[in-house]
Amino acid sequence: MGVEWAWVVVAAMAATPEAMVVSPLVKVRPGVSPQGTRQARVSMARGECEGVQVVLPRSVRQLTVPPLFLSGPGVPLRASIWREGFLNVAVPSNSQGAKGAWPDPLLPVTAPMGPPGLPTVLYVEFCAPESQEPGTYQGRLRARLNAKEQVSVPFTVEVQPFVLPSTASLPTSFGISGLSVARGHGLKTSSPEARALLREYARVLLEHRVSAHGMSMEPPPVRFEDGRAVIDWREYDAEMGPFLDGSLLPSGARFTTTDLRDNKKASTEEEKVAYYRAFAEHFRQKGWRADLFFYAKDEPKPQDVPLVLAQARRIHEAGGSRVLITTPLEGKLPNVADILAPTLNCFFPRPGPATCRSVQTVAETRKRLRPGTQVWWYQSCNSHGCNGGSSLEAAQERAYSGWASYMVDHSAMLNRAMGPLAFVNGVDGELYFDTVFAYNTKKDPWNDLFEFGGNGDGTLFYPGTPTRLGDSRHQPVASLRLKHLRDGLEDFEYLRLLSQLGDEKFARDAARQLVRSGWDISQDAREWAQVRQVVTARLRQRWSTSEFAKRPGRHKPESTP
Repeated sequence: MGVEWAWVVVAAMAATPEAMVVSPLVKVRPGVSPQGTRQARVSMARGECEGVQVVLPRSVRQLTVPPLFLSGPGVPLRASIWREGFLNVAVPSNSQGAKGAWPDPLLPVTAPMGPPGLPTVLYVEFCAPESQEPGTYQGRLRARLNAKEQVSVPFTVEVQPFVLPSTASLPTSFGISGLSVARGHGLKTSSPEARALLREYARVLLEHRVSAHGMSMEPPPVRFEDGRAVIDWREYDAEMGPFLDGSLLPSGARFTTTDLRDNKKASTEEEKVAYYRAFAEHFRQKGWRADLFFYAKDEPKPQDVPLVLAQARRIHEAGGSRVLITTPLEGKLPNVADILAPTLNCFFPRPGPATCRSVQTVAETRKRLRPGTQVWWYQSCNSHGCNGGSSLEAAQERAYSGWASYMVDHSAMLNRAMGPLAFVNGVDGELYFDTVFAYNTKKDPWNDLFEFGGNGDGTLFYPGTPTRLGDSRHQPVASLRLKHLRDGLEDFEYLRLLSQLGDEKFARDAARQLVRSGWDISQDAREWAQVRQVVTARLRQRWSTSEFAKRPGRHKPESTP
């Protein structure tokens, strides 16, 4: 359970105008004084990243933050530190949102300061490698404000003995487009700079336990000889290989999934099948463990059914990859899907207007599918309402409220809920259509992320251009929501590990305190913290008597993919 369950405060805060440490599950907005402490205590597993917020006086015009290292029994822990920027919301996503400034972009500390009157908030994050020596690490965050004032905040990080796998146990596939990234940064798509930048965006996703589909979207060149597809894999392998073989990050993390890229050069039925077969065979020869899937036409309408059936037939004839179809459990298409991915709303019955044509629980859905079919889900505008703002009809507003959501103007708990929900409901994976959608519109993502009735739908990054950041290079700017999403995936790892260690009922009961359904999610940050503390204590106990604690080195339960 990501940051908040691991975040523990020390004592009641004394009255002071100085810095406060605030739970990462509290979105610090103008005009609101969040409760905090003078010190921070963070608990984290090996293989986990955890963050807290440090709220500085609002009058900050100049800010200098030296590097922060914590000393302990092992290699010092170094903090990554960002300053939270704000997005001005003009139209709320629904009644759970609100107009005004909301924290979201995580800026370099050196970036130009924002308009006066906004809170100055640091997001301070620690990541412990799997090899990190367990124990207590301590140090002080120091900052200079307005060239003269000093701030000093004590930090204590407790690195737990148990280990989370570097590669996510829950398969995911979130969209990203090299074309959109290049456009958002004002670069030519084919330029070396744009290609390197796309790699950085995908790297950030992988650092947050998220796998991507799309990428450059360029299929490998192919020609056909005697009914066989002859493919030049050099550029594809250079782009995708590091994400699939675990060589990109020091942790060895890799994508859990990736998409099979269609190729217009394969024009006949025979050529398409030969091309798909060669694609799957290349993965087998490389030993890449990511699930290879073909993304059929998205959200197919009735007139699209023949096309999707034909796509599925070719993939199945070729073998070696799965067919992913985004449709509810109705009609012919679920019968040919290898991965069925309805929206989140299709799994949770709810009184009032229907937000999905066919609502079945994950267990009920699985019973009606072919054996071996995976059940995924994804968020859509059904999580907040597709028109924006509050509905004038109370029943309709209730129907589109409370759902797990990646919107900027929704709570951190809703941003984080998908991981625990996946564990409790036994879903096999999560899909999301895009992470940079707003880059390919005429809007400035820094000023307007309103799409599909929500603020931030399809966009989890901001384009970090030299002009915007006052830097010399282009770089991805991650969002606070991406941190919450990552924390939810770490929640999943905690719960899964506890189940592997023989305490599945305890794990499920703990998770259900927070996520009772897709639309009934605890909004109490303290409750999330309390549950995390209980789960952590249980894990420590179980780990200490497990076979993993008795083995030398980095042994741990393996991730699923």
